[in-house]
Amino acid sequence: MANSKSALKRIRQNETRRQRNKSYRTRMRTQVRKLRAALVEGDTAQAQELLAPTLVLIDKTAGKGIIHGNTAARYKSRLTRAVAAMAS
Repeated sequence: MANSKSALKRIRQNETRRQRNKSYRTRMRTQVRKLRAALVEGDTAQAQELLAPTLVLIDKTAGKGIIHGNTAARYKSRLTRAVAAMAS
């Protein structure tokens, strides 16, 4: 257990940040799941409609440092290619 006031405050801050980061990551993953579901169903219109907001959410998550920039780029690349392949 922490003994100093600063250590106790740091514990509180870490927990708050952990919850916030978890929320952002969950929201991003849910959006990616929706887009992938549309791809599996073959719903081209829905997939194209979901692509832009999904990419924005991935960028925001990476910008906050919750996921690595290269991970974000990989997600975006794969999703964009899948939607483009489906459309053609």
